[in-house]
Amino acid sequence: MSTVAAEGEDLKTPSSPTGRNTGRPRPLPHALLPAAGATLLAAAGALVAVGCFLGLYIRPTSDDWCAAWKTRDLGVLGITADFYTTQNGRVANAFLSGLLYSGGPAGTKLLPTLIAVSLTAALVLLGRRLMRTLGHAPPLLLLTACALALQALLYYAGTRSYQVLLWAPATISHTLPSVIGLWALLLALATVSHPRRAVRTAGFAGALLIGFALGTLSEPFALVSGLLAALTAVLCLPRLRLAPTWRPFTWCLLWCTGLACGLAVLYTSPGARWRRAQQPEKPPMLSTAELRATYEDWLRMWDTVTGQWAYLAAAAAGLLLGLAATLRTRPRPRTRPRPWAGPGPGPGPGPGPGRATRAALLLLPLPVVVLGSFAVAAGLRSGYGPTGWTYARTWTSYLLPMELALCGYGVLLGTWAGPRLAARGPAGPGALAAATTAALCLTVASMASLVPALQQLTTTTVARSVAWDAQNARIRAEAARGATDVGYRPLPIANLAEPFFTSDYRRDWVAACVSRWYDVDRIHRR
Repeated sequence: MSTVAAEGEDLKTPSSPTGRNTGRPRPLPHALLPAAGATLLAAAGALVAVGCFLGLYIRPTSDDWCAAWKTRDLGVLGITADFYTTQNGRVANAFLSGLLYSGGPAGTKLLPTLIAVSLTAALVLLGRRLMRTLGHAPPLLLLTACALALQALLYYAGTRSYQVLLWAPATISHTLPSVIGLWALLLALATVSHPRRAVRTAGFAGALLIGFALGTLSEPFALVSGLLAALTAVLCLPRLRLAPTWRPFTWCLLWCTGLACGLAVLYTSPGARWRRAQQPEKPPMLSTAELRATYEDWLRMWDTVTGQWAYLAAAAAGLLLGLAATLRTRPRPRTRPRPWAGPGPGPGPGPGPGRATRAALLLLPLPVVVLGSFAVAAGLRSGYGPTGWTYARTWTSYLLPMELALCGYGVLLGTWAGPRLAARGPAGPGALAAATTAALCLTVASMASLVPALQQLTTTTVARSVAWDAQNARIRAEAARGATDVGYRPLPIANLAEPFFTSDYRRDWVAACVSRWYDVDRIHRR
């Protein structure tokens, strides 16, 4: 009888204290979670991989034509000066465009893969830091799967997938800034509490310089990240006991200062002044009529976003991650958490943040997403008029924070519910398995719902590349024979402008850029 009892006790322990498998059967949740992680990794990874593969079939359209010939004829610094003096003042945007197009077609083809890899690495590192802050061992498999799932939603759940991932002018302006912002956040977490003063100083300088660059790269992202940094700075005041020193507050302040300086350079540039002069007179942005119209645009944006149920996968993936983390972590004595999760030594004993401060920190993503999206809607209406809200490529600036917030809340729910479900005695493993299965099914179903749109994107992109290559070979052959007026058949994709988008050839800037690229005087419709 004693032997049977001992064997019964052994069945309750899935592994040895060192974490190695002892050969005994594992409880269902412990066996199910790795399979769930592998399934989600395969599903989300396949979607992201297809997007990267489509980079090979990217061909110029719309702004590509202008950036390509300006980079070729003016060089990187030349196109940067051109943007500042005659276009829009986005000098960092122009500099990155010059670097990208200076490599010829290869730059635009590799950019989707570069973005996907950089964003995956940033999300995994950020997720690992969050899990360790919560006191849990981060499962790398599920961390990577969650990072890929969030990217699949970001790229394909919206209405402008081609522009978000494959069209270089939009990815530079609206997708790449989010990647840079995440790496800047990791820089802050690594340096703000570092014991060496030189490292902290470098981190502060990085905040100012990166903020300035982003201010001249993307106005929507500058507005959203500035709002996030400002609210975080308030919560990091030492008086609120969330951060033990003024360093986090200083980092956020320098970030906002850099953004403000960058936006000031952009707004006062000759190019931005010229662009504003081309727009018709309209009521002030803060007038009652304009605020009401902006509010209606904001509602239309959110009606589109909330109509896409696949975004729930962000919360479900976070729930999976939270449940997996609680099962990997051995129980340990409860200790007061450190107010600031920096890499340096703890701040020492003392009172932690109050309940109101902790609640404000937990709810911080809500005003960032809500107010940030309203700021984006206001900027779009100011720049593009009543139809500006339809420029969904700019929504990335607040959609990624929204997805991160949903995933974070899912993680918190999983780390809260996991131990409580496990403590329900014999019913605990079944409850954990049911929660895991439900979260996995929702996430995989969301990934599956993105497949039809991705299939359409694949078909359209590949077919256009074949037609574009044939037309490009013909035009180059005609130009080589001395033709000065060549025929061009528009190849529209993703609602982007192609030559002859307007009946007035003098106003057809796309046709002018195509002519400059092929070194001909003009083009006519074929």
